[in-house]
Amino acid sequence: MNIIVCIKQVPDTETKITIAQSGLDIDRSNISYIVNPYDENAVEEALRIKERLDKGAITVISMGPARVTEALRSCLAMGVDKAIHLKDESFEESDSYGTALILYEAIKKIPYDIILCGRQAMDDDNGAVAIQLAELLNLPHVSLINKIEIDETYCKATVHRKTEDNIEIIECKLPAVFTCHYGLNQPRYASLPGIMKARQKPFQEIDSDSLGLNKKEIGKAGSKLQVIKMEIPSARRAGKILEGEPQDVVKELTRLLREEAGVI
Repeated sequence: MNIIVCIKQVPDTETKITIAQSGLDIDRSNISYIVNPYDENAVEEALRIKERLDKGAITVISMGPARVTEALRSCLAMGVDKAIHLKDESFEESDSYGTALILYEAIKKIPYDIILCGRQAMDDDNGAVAIQLAELLNLPHVSLINKIEIDETYCKATVHRKTEDNIEIIECKLPAVFTCHYGLNQPRYASLPGIMKARQKPFQEIDSDSLGLNKKEIGKAGSKLQVIKMEIPSARRAGKILEGEPQDVVKELTRLLREEAGVI
């Protein structure tokens, strides 16, 4: 059972975000980065599948600049077997389709039975890359799973996902792409032995030329989306508590809705 996990490095969720002078991106000068929390669920589930089956190999793959090495190393420390870093200046500013295309060119050369991704990235919240990757690979895709079972032949997976009122159970032929809901599991912490072993595990860097990519289809040149403006949301106004007799409260509430909120 060969499992590939796609991860993304994102700004630390505790970081205070500011907008760059260009108004088109966040200011990245003093930002710390982490593995996308949803992707950690995918890594953890890959580890659990391997432990249950007592066989197989897990490869974690990510696209990005030099700093992404840290995110990949942390996955190796959790127990992943191999890391692949897709690193090239031409990859920068790729939109979700460009990212999926780059991943596709790398993954199609690797043996796999399952591809796991997080439900979405914490920074852009698109949740599009995994679906586009599945389409490029011509694979079935099930999103937002919170349980997965592999049959004994490794040819089929049974996955669960929550709907508004029920639990949906889906049987899916393998290989396939799955995105993992945050409720799927609780990601483990890397142990000290795991951190030490991570330094000795295979770590491969792949550039654009090695993948044979057309640079007009990736990066800013190939992006099908354009950022017009980026800004911090306005601070939410404090709520008001109205006190007094019911008839007076109703009158004041009506006035506020009309004059301040402008909804009536």
